[in-house]
Amino acid sequence: MLVGVLAASLVLDLWSKSWAFDHVAGYPIVLPDRDAVADPSYRLPFHEGVRVLPASLLDFHLVLNRGAVFGIGQQQRWLFVCFSVLAVVVGLWIFARWTRDRMTLAHVGIALVLAGGLGNLYDRLFVGAVRDFLHMLPRWNLPFGLAWPGGATEVFPWVFNVADVSLLVGLGLLYLHSRREEQRQARLKAAVGAPGNVPPSST
Repeated sequence: MLVGVLAASLVLDLWSKSWAFDHVAGYPIVLPDRDAVADPSYRLPFHEGVRVLPASLLDFHLVLNRGAVFGIGQQQRWLFVCFSVLAVVVGLWIFARWTRDRMTLAHVGIALVLAGGLGNLYDRLFVGAVRDFLHMLPRWNLPFGLAWPGGATEVFPWVFNVADVSLLVGLGLLYLHSRREEQRQARLKAAVGAPGNVPPSST
């Protein structure tokens, strides 16, 4: 389960990034070497993007992200490379030491987190920046003239990719798994403490 979900999610992430940079701008965008891409002075050619869903629910728009999820922490490439490697190691350790057979929710969650981490790690190592292209709620502005720190006025100004979605969905599944385990442990304790289940006295 872990290997299958990880492989499928990773392939989908890398393929979707490649497809986006080949088609979204209307022509293939060939990136230079990774050092040039990692340089903050490098900019993608201007393009309009593609409206995917009506009512401005989703656009495809190409962005090079030199930070973490949703653009947080720009210009910290090697910090996030180290963090991604550590997260992959911790994820594998959790899978090996803290999960059991038939913990499907946990296995899928760990696989998605690993796939998301590896997908963005690949971009940081071999591309120079993470390739993003999914923009939710473009042209939806904050009410009352409000703005995010930095001046963005859109409700959701961040551009992301399939790896980011995998990470967030995986973390959500792991949270649900932890809640289920807590409930299971609570039921077991209640069953042991119920009348008729108390171990006989040794006296």
